[in-house]
Amino acid sequence: MKRIKITLRKKEISNGMQSLYLDYYPPYFNVEEGEYSRREFLKLYLIAKPRNQMDKVLNIENLRMAELICSRRQNEVNKEYIYTPFEQEQLRRKKLGQQSFIKYFRKLAALRIGNNRAIWDCSIKHFENFLKNKDLKFSDVTADLMEDFKSYLLTAESLRETGKTLSQNTSLSYFNKVKATLRKAYKQQMLVVDINAQIEGIKENESERNYLTKEEAVMLFNTPCEKEIIKRVSLFSILTGFRYSDIAKLQWNEVHKSSEGYLIRFRQQKTQKYEMMPISDQAASLMGVAGEPSQKVFEGLKKWDIDRGLPIWIKSSGITKHVTFHCFRHTYATLQITAGTDIFTVSKMLGHKNIKTTQVYTKLVDGKKREAAGRIKL
Repeated sequence: MKRIKITLRKKEISNGMQSLYLDYYPPYFNVEEGEYSRREFLKLYLIAKPRNQMDKVLNIENLRMAELICSRRQNEVNKEYIYTPFEQEQLRRKKLGQQSFIKYFRKLAALRIGNNRAIWDCSIKHFENFLKNKDLKFSDVTADLMEDFKSYLLTAESLRETGKTLSQNTSLSYFNKVKATLRKAYKQQMLVVDINAQIEGIKENESERNYLTKEEAVMLFNTPCEKEIIKRVSLFSILTGFRYSDIAKLQWNEVHKSSEGYLIRFRQQKTQKYEMMPISDQAASLMGVAGEPSQKVFEGLKKWDIDRGLPIWIKSSGITKHVTFHCFRHTYATLQITAGTDIFTVSKMLGHKNIKTTQVYTKLVDGKKREAAGRIKL
C-alpha cells in the first residue's frame, strides 16, 4: 500500500473567507462515508484580509487547529508505516475485541439450514437469556463466563416444552454450538486465546437405543404392510442406516450406479456434510424404477403415514418392543457390528463426525454377548 500524503490547503469562499481542508493523495477510504475521498473539509476558516488584531488571533488559532488535525490524520491513515508490527497487532486485537460476539454467533448460525439451524437458534436464545439480553464483546469472552453458561444450561427451562428443564443431551447440543463458535473465532484470530480448549464439554447421557435383532428384521421383512411405501422406506433404513430426514429428501440425481454397484452422494440433513454411501443391491431394489433427476426416490412419502402406520405394521409382525423409525438406523449399526464390521467402517457408513458416537453400539453388542455367554451352564 502506498503512503498517503496529506496537505493542508485553503479554498476561497464568499464574504472574504477561506475554508481550510485536507488534500489526500492518493485518495483514502473514508469508513464513515463508505467511499474513497480526496478532500476533507475541516469546518475551520481564515479571514483572507484580517482587519484587526482579533482577526489575526482567530486566524492563528484556526490554522494551528487545522495543522494539528492534519498531523493526526497523517498518523491515522499511515499506521502501517508508523507503528511496529507488535503495535499494529495490538491495535488490531483491540479493534476486534470491541466487536460483538453475539453478532458473530448469529452469523455462523445463519450458515446452517433445517433442524440444525433450529438447534443453533435455540442455543443463541439461551445464551442471550443467560446474558440477560446484553451484548457481549469479544474482549469480555472468558473461560469462566462459558463455564457459568454451561451451569446455566444444565438447569435451564426448555424453550419448546413449557414447565420442563432441558435434558442433559439437549444442553450438550446447545453448549457444543457455543464451543464450535469459540473454536471458529480462535481459528479466525477473533480471539487471542483458545477458550474452547480451556472448557470441558457436557457429558452425554447414554440414552436407551432400541433396535431389532436380525430375526426380528426378517419377521418385519416377511410381514405385509397396508401402505407399501412404509415397508419400503423402513427396510431401506435397516439396510443402509439412513435417517428418515435423508430418505424423505433423497432424489434420483443423488443415486449413482457403476460397475462396483450403487452409490448415493447426498448432504446429510442433520450435519449438512456431503457423504458418499455405497448401498447393497437389495437396498437399491427398494427404491424402484428410476425417475427424473430432480424427482424424489420415495415419492408420496408422508411423515404422518409413518407415525400412524408404522406401529400397526410392527404389531402385526409379532414384535412387542417399542420401535420408532429411528430404531432402524440403530438396527443397521448393531447388525453391522454383530456381523464383524469394524467400528471405523460403521462410523463412516453412519456419517458420524466422532467415533465415540458409534462406540455406543459396540457396548450394546457386547452386552448381548455377555447375556448369551451366561445362558450356558453345566
